[in-house]
Amino acid sequence: MWRREAGTVVRRVGVPPEREAAPFVIAAGFRIPRVPTEWAPHAHASHELVWVRGGTLTSRVADRVFTVSEGYGLWMPAGVVHGGRATAGAEFHDAFFAPDRTPFVFGEPKAIAMTPLLASLLTHLARTDLDAAARARAESVVFDVLQPAERQFALQLPGDARIDAIAEALLDDPADPRSLEEWARWLGISDRTITRAFRHTTGLSFAQWRQVLRVHRALTLLSEGFDVTTVSETLGYAQPSSFIAAFRRVMGTTPGAFFDTADGTPEGVRNPVSRVQNS
Repeated sequence: MWRREAGTVVRRVGVPPEREAAPFVIAAGFRIPRVPTEWAPHAHASHELVWVRGGTLTSRVADRVFTVSEGYGLWMPAGVVHGGRATAGAEFHDAFFAPDRTPFVFGEPKAIAMTPLLASLLTHLARTDLDAAARARAESVVFDVLQPAERQFALQLPGDARIDAIAEALLDDPADPRSLEEWARWLGISDRTITRAFRHTTGLSFAQWRQVLRVHRALTLLSEGFDVTTVSETLGYAQPSSFIAAFRRVMGTTPGAFFDTADGTPEGVRNPVSRVQNS
């Protein structure tokens, strides 16, 4: 995924029996990593819903990268191998759902709208003093209100041996300024081949794909408190106005409007593919 930050703690994830073998449908909890934390690729026997407050979570699932910012969660179906990374100081929440008693099925990872009601219910279910009747009532409401977000925000990786090296290099350094022609010379293929490969595998041109990738990285940097000028420089933009324009093209709003809302929940995440293709 992204270049690992200095001081990152890498954790191996085993089966959490106190949660996945619990005698109820939903087992919830939270923690606050004091340092950047990365979870090695793993899978769970239960469905998992994760969300953060005061930071971001990035997860790589096969050939997709999901960035989860405040106000959104990520649903991970049971058995799906995934890795993740949370920013330091983010309040990291997770909830495990027993597959045989969950009355709906999401067959693939989904961005979830973490409404105040849903977040409050899951926080309530993290308590250890609830009796069976109270827990059952809260769980039933969770099932009623848990819905995919209107827009999904995932970066599709190419998964094409001809251009995978470009994607990995830009994940490591989104500010890499090399042009399409320079990448072509580096790989020893034509720029037309690169263009066709990106279109075929991601639905975006190379320039559009790199723009979406940079916005994914920007969400993490902005949530960590970096200002727009610093983020724009970090991501290789000549001027903050260029970064703001790129962010607006992908997300449909400015960085400030995305994060600065009355209740602390971002405005609706736009569909980055449709917005870039239609711009």
